[in-house]
Amino acid sequence: MNKLTKRLSPLLAGLLLVACSTVPELKQPQVDVPQAFKEVQAPDGTLWKPAQPAEAQARGQWWLAFGDSTLTALIEEAGRANASLAVAAARVKQARAIAGITDANRGVQVGLGVGGQRGRASAVSLGLPEGAPVAAATSYQAALTASYEVDLFGRLAAGSSAAQADAQASEATYKSVLLALQADVAQTWFRLRAANAELETLNRAVDLRTQSVKVNQSRYDNGDIGEFDLARAKTELATAKAEAIGVERKRTQNEHALAVLLGKPASSFTAEDKPLADAAQLPSIPAGLPSKLLERRPDITAAQRAMTASNARIGVAKSAMFPALALTGSGGGESASLSDVFKWSSRSWVLGALMSMPILDGGRNKANIARSEAVLEESVASYRQSVRVAFAEVEDNL
Repeated sequence: MNKLTKRLSPLLAGLLLVACSTVPELKQPQVDVPQAFKEVQAPDGTLWKPAQPAEAQARGQWWLAFGDSTLTALIEEAGRANASLAVAAARVKQARAIAGITDANRGVQVGLGVGGQRGRASAVSLGLPEGAPVAAATSYQAALTASYEVDLFGRLAAGSSAAQADAQASEATYKSVLLALQADVAQTWFRLRAANAELETLNRAVDLRTQSVKVNQSRYDNGDIGEFDLARAKTELATAKAEAIGVERKRTQNEHALAVLLGKPASSFTAEDKPLADAAQLPSIPAGLPSKLLERRPDITAAQRAMTASNARIGVAKSAMFPALALTGSGGGESASLSDVFKWSSRSWVLGALMSMPILDGGRNKANIARSEAVLEESVASYRQSVRVAFAEVEDNL
């Protein structure tokens, strides 16, 4: 035994050193980002100015800056009933549950088994002559079982880290969906209000054109004007009516879109008729610093967490090539009588340790490592793309 221990010690030491490198170090991807935004000049030629501090406003409730109580109520209602947001929330719960399952694998697993069996063994298996009479026997067992996997090469730790990163990515995705939902509700609501205002103007124009046609018809009947003037008045009336119909259709579509965002049937939803006034005050929007502004985007956070999870799974794939050590044990009682199962004389126990590792797997583990590395490359590219799209979107809105 001493000779075997001396021979195995260098091998185990080497394996432990290799295990330290199963999870590669994740380096932040380099993304070329500008030091300032290009579109920082307002349409009137002035430069964007930072807004005044508004500490009195609730953090995160950016829609309060518009001072529209109806918009606030709509956003709160959408947060409670929107189906897409409910899907994102359910995915967060799933990711958290999976993280809990993964963490549970790192602890001791304890179970209880109670049962009984009746059977008859063959005479040959008992060392008796063939055909010798063997009576049937009944036995009862009750035992506690325990098992624990020693995380020699970080497989369980890497899996737990990946699951935690997945959960964080799901939470960031939920925040991104929530932010997009709030923005969609606000944009749809203001488009609806703008359509109401436009329709109000067009309806007044239709009334004026109708009166003009009546006046011109009377003048034409009296011979004051020619047929051309009357036809022109009728054409202007028809044009105004057509424009009103188009705006009414646009308003209806916005109302239906708002109903979907609120989680309501479009057929049973009627939005408040609140035209957008020309003198409506809009909050000033600062350009800010790119890094400060984009740090608040949850979609970039989700992409970064996905990258972290992919990197941790490379460690899981690499550790599968090294030995796994499982410790097991059970203890309880076994007796031919149920009443004697828990007696001290019926006690039984067993302890064991099993170390296993793959020898020939047809290249499965190497292929799994290559797949994990490719997934990391994909997540890094997605992260870079998310950052570039974020900068472009900010430039568009500036």
